[in-house]
Amino acid sequence: MKSIVYAVAGVAALGIMIALIVAPNGAPESPASAAPATAVSASPAVLTEAGTLTLEVPSMHCQFACYPRVKETLENSDGVSEVTLVEQPDPETLTVKKVVVQYDAGFDVEKALASLKQEGFGDAARVQ
Repeated sequence: MKSIVYAVAGVAALGIMIALIVAPNGAPESPASAAPATAVSASPAVLTEAGTLTLEVPSMHCQFACYPRVKETLENSDGVSEVTLVEQPDPETLTVKKVVVQYDAGFDVEKALASLKQEGFGDAARVQ
């Protein structure tokens, strides 16, 4: 009897993992995520000096599937040298859905956010 319960639990866990991986691409964009309140619009899109900035990605659900996709997408953007996940209070759970982007001169924030949107993270916004 225990083996049946374990099998059902395993299948359920697998289904949840698949749903979390697929959800950002398949989820329709809500009107609230079209213009995030945390976006900073007064700053220029192309940054002229190297530095770091923080992006909030509310639809990044886990650090095992979503974060690597966010990291790879941003690191493929021109001018990005490194992307790191903000330190989490609990290393087992993704609760702070932010990444720190280290960039070179000429980094285009709007292009980076557009590439995240294409990957299903349309609610990503610049925090600082």
